Amino acid sequence: MKRRDLLAAGAGLTMLALVRPASATPAEMAAAINSFTGGAKPQTGKVKFDIAQLIDNGNAVPVTISVDSPMSATDHVSAIGIFTERNPQTEVAVFTLGPRAGKAEVSTRIRLATSQRLMAVARMSDGSYWSQGVEVIVALAACVEGEAP
Repeated sequence: MKRRDLLAAGAGLTMLALVRPASATPAEMAAAINSFTGGAKPQTGKVKFDIAQLIDNGNAVPVTISVDSPMSATDHVSAIGIFTERNPQTEVAVFTLGPRAGKAEVSTRIRLATSQRLMAVARMSDGSYWSQGVEVIVALAACVEGEAP
């Protein structure tokens, strides 16, 4: 192999590494959820994850999470976290709520790197955790690291 060929191959691999979408793993998402819950296993239910199942563009995806809670002083949602399986950062957002919020609902826009599983986890005032997961298909990926040449 000639020196020029070796240098060209190395430059090509470097560019490929810079332009690839970075992604976490399902294990990293589980670890982020475990960190959020302090090791407690979330129960399924009470949380409603409202997001389109088929997403044309992953750059700004509208998401709404609501939790079935009376939002009283003794029974309320204290935090809601959104976690992704294959984004560069698994913990997308954590919202802090209190009984004066009036409604256990948050809305935002997130970026999605590719088709993946998302989880919403709610921390209740009694220390319990509730969750819901959804699978989404992303046609045009976001979260691409680096710049194209």
